[in-house]
Amino acid sequence: MATLKLHLKDCDALILDFGGVLMNIDYSAATRAFANLGVTTQHLAYSQQEQTSLFDNLETGRITPEEFRTAIRQLSGLDVIDAAIDNAWNAMILDFPATRPDFLKKLRLHKPLYLLSNTNEIHYRCFSKRIKETTDNKLEELFDKTYYSHQMGMRKPEVEIFEYVLKTHSLNPNKTFFIDDSIQHVEGARKAGLQAFLLPAATDIESVFQDIS
Repeated sequence: MATLKLHLKDCDALILDFGGVLMNIDYSAATRAFANLGVTTQHLAYSQQEQTSLFDNLETGRITPEEFRTAIRQLSGLDVIDAAIDNAWNAMILDFPATRPDFLKKLRLHKPLYLLSNTNEIHYRCFSKRIKETTDNKLEELFDKTYYSHQMGMRKPEVEIFEYVLKTHSLNPNKTFFIDDSIQHVEGARKAGLQAFLLPAATDIESVFQDIS
């Protein structure tokens, strides 16, 4: 089994992905939930590896949640209510482990810490509420700065999104670690000069850093 072991002493700053790294997710759960509504992959495709332009547009804020729901109804030909669409779309969002807040707080004691996530307004509302309810923490309070694709108008693996974060905080890419669970995002980060690492499947991010105390 592949492993990832890093040392904080080897970097000046950290940029972390969210879903699949910090928050547990299951892409297939959304596919199953949509199928239960009668919306199948014939109508849309969304996975860790690829997705249709509808989801790209939602994740970059080019369309609103309302426009997304309308598109789902038009593509499927089904009269599905807003709440049912949101619930199916949010089905992929699982849990935020109870140990995560303390882990992130420890990281911040050592290095500047940033979040860079491809997400959308519907998911953002869902996971923000869930994290607050289960850990009594706001995600934004656990990082020096959080970056969400739908608020930035760009998404990973576009080189520009990484360059924006680097420039905003005057970070040296050669001394900045980036960790993501999607290889295409890791490759995009490397094109921007970052020290980018793929988090292997089933690897707990909390086991990666060997010199955290």
